[in-house]
Order: sequence, then C-alpha cells, then structure tokens
Amino acid sequence: MDNLEQFAAEHAAVTRRYFLGLSAAGAAALAASPLRGDDGQAADLVREAASRLEYLTPPTRFRMFGRGKPPPHELPPEKLREVGLAPETWRLEVIADPQSNAHVERPLSKDLGTALDWPALMKLAEKHAVRFLSVMTCTNVADPCGMGLWEGVPLREVVWLAKPKANVRRVFYFGYHNDDPKQRFQSSLPLSRVLEDPPGEHPVILCYKLNGQWLSPKAGGPVRMLVPECYGNKSVKWLQKVVLTNTPQANDTYAEWNNDTESPLKTYARFVHAPKTVKAGRPAAITGLAQVGPAGLARVQYWLHPQDEALPADDPCFTKAPWKDAEILPPPSRWGGGLPDGTLPPVPRQVDPATGKPLAWPLRGALVHWAALLPGVAPGKYQLRCRTVDASGAAQPMPRPFPKSGNNAIQEVQLAAE
Repeated sequence: MDNLEQFAAEHAAVTRRYFLGLSAAGAAALAASPLRGDDGQAADLVREAASRLEYLTPPTRFRMFGRGKPPPHELPPEKLREVGLAPETWRLEVIADPQSNAHVERPLSKDLGTALDWPALMKLAEKHAVRFLSVMTCTNVADPCGMGLWEGVPLREVVWLAKPKANVRRVFYFGYHNDDPKQRFQSSLPLSRVLEDPPGEHPVILCYKLNGQWLSPKAGGPVRMLVPECYGNKSVKWLQKVVLTNTPQANDTYAEWNNDTESPLKTYARFVHAPKTVKAGRPAAITGLAQVGPAGLARVQYWLHPQDEALPADDPCFTKAPWKDAEILPPPSRWGGGLPDGTLPPVPRQVDPATGKPLAWPLRGALVHWAALLPGVAPGKYQLRCRTVDASGAAQPMPRPFPKSGNNAIQEVQLAAE
C-alpha cells in the first residue's frame, strides 16, 4: 500500500468510526473512496462520498435527553401502560388554563371522557399527516442530536377540536410529570404559530414517527411535540397535556434556566474529521457538517492559521481572516436512517415525489455535510477553524452570537504538520 492509499484508508476508517460513534451526526458518511490529493480527483471523491452518505440518523443513535426520576423511558412496559405512555392508554388533554380567562367550548379532558386517544389521533392522521426532514439540536450543546424524518398530525387540527372561542394568546404544553412541579418539563408557543405556518415553514406537529418507525419511549413516544424551526426544548417529549391560555408570557422550563427559548435554529459548521497531525507538504482531508437555520446556507469555509502568528486585531469573529470555501455535499442518493432501501416517502414542500430529490438544497432546518482538502503546509503547529455564511450574508457566529440562544461559536481545533 503506497502513502496515498494508506492516507485514504486511514481517513476512511477515522471518519467511519466518528460517524458511527457520534449520535449527533447520524451515520457512517464519507467513509467511502480515498480522498485524492489532486484537484480533479477531489471533485470525483466528493460526488462518490455523497452517493454513499447515510444522511438520516438511525433512531437508536439519536442523542436523547430524558428528564425526571426516573426518566419515563426507563419505566417498565407495564408501568408505561399504567401512566398513559403506551399507545393503548395514551390520552391528550386540550383544556383552558384555569389561571386565565381563556374560553374553550369543548375541552378535550380526561375528567369529561373527551381526551384525544390513539385511535382518534390515527384517524386524524389519515387525512392530515405530514412528514418533513428536520434536525434536532439542544440549545446548550455544540453538536446536533440527530437528523430525522418526522411524521405527525399538525397540532392545530387538535386545537380546533377543542373549539377555542376567546382570550387565547399562547399554548402551554407538558410532558410526563406534568403534575409534579419539581420534575415537570414544559414549553409554550404563541397561538398564531400553532394555527398558521410562517412562509416556507412546516407545521408544529403531534409527532408519532421518526424515520418511518413509531417513536420509542426514549424518543418521547408514543407522542411528542415537534416544532421544526426551534431547538429541542420546544419539542417536548411524552406529551400529555396542552393548555390554551390568555397569559401573554412564556412558561418554558428552559426560560427558567436562563435560556432564550424563542430563538430559532442557528446556521453553523462543525468538524467531523480534522486530523491532529499531518505530513508536512502533503494535502489533508477535513470533513464536517453544517446546521442550516431559517436564513439558509450559502457557504461553508475553513481557515488554517499558524499558531505563532498574531490573530487579526479587533476582529473577534475573524471576519478579516483569509477563509477558504469547502465543498457542500449534494443530497445523498440513499438517505439511510433505517428507511426501507434508504428511500424517502413523499415529503411535502421538501422532496419532489416524482424524482425523490429535494426541491432545494441545502434544506432549511436540516443538516448538510461538507468536505475540503487542506493544501500541504510547512512543518509547524496550526489552528484550524470552520464557519458558515448564511444566505443573507451573515458569517457565523453572527447575527446571533449569544450562547443562551444556541451554541454557534466558531469551532477551533489544533493541527500539527510534521
């Protein structure tokens, strides 16, 4: 095996191990052909890598957070049935907030025997079910939790069943432990966001499937909230109660924990594979992923800077640095994630049902993968950074650089050329 083949094999192995071990990224992507050192073959490699990319995260490799003592997904099956976290016993209440003057004509209530049950939800799904591709990310975690194909019924279809009449400004919702203030996890949305989708956005859904599979207890099943443009704190798991209220302020648990709960997903880049050491004078492969926020994605860039050289003065976001463009990988031909044959079902507004290809790329609210070849450099120590430039021209971490509204700091790794 010559040096080029050895380099390619090592890159493929490292990238494969990273993707398999990183629940945030989703799958063994880019672990295919050798990354060649010349420009012509590099373009061929990117296309080949994309064709083998497993884009969706298998449900078992999603990073899932479970709160409570015990977390609901750790309950045995018989206890899940007892507490209404199995399809046959699940009920969803949609009621007026007793602490406000909200008026709901026909509350969906357990006490009244009118709560929504699983068969009723599935009946709604026959007419109203939607599917969309969306990333799941925690506000305070640097890497995404996973990329999924989510399916559910728009929340507004169920809200209208309760016949709200007057004095409703927000929608509060709760997961399991909703009757225990010490363990309760809750979130909220303006009623307007529930009833009407912003242009180009997907509906807030009562989600029951991930990648075509019924939600597991660990994923928040049987039903969770899914708010496509927001961080995961809005997508409450183990959903059991929706409260329509005239209270103007949010009631989000994450707000109580000093977070900005209204911030939509941010556009940012992360490394997936960046070697710690390279051979001086030889090209080196770097790969990564980018999360695409509402402003879209125009470019992913990288910057290699010698450690012994001064950084640009008065430029905390490195806007004056000599950034270079990476290659944003095109849509994969096989989507992975446990879908049969890796093929997507029809997805409204995102995928052409005739071709199975996205109508636009990159997708907002989703992930893309990227790759680049670093040129050969002189021996020494370097700092390697990556960033995004969104479709509005704002370079990461702008326009929202504050970590309490999502972690989008420019990532920096160390590299040594020997």
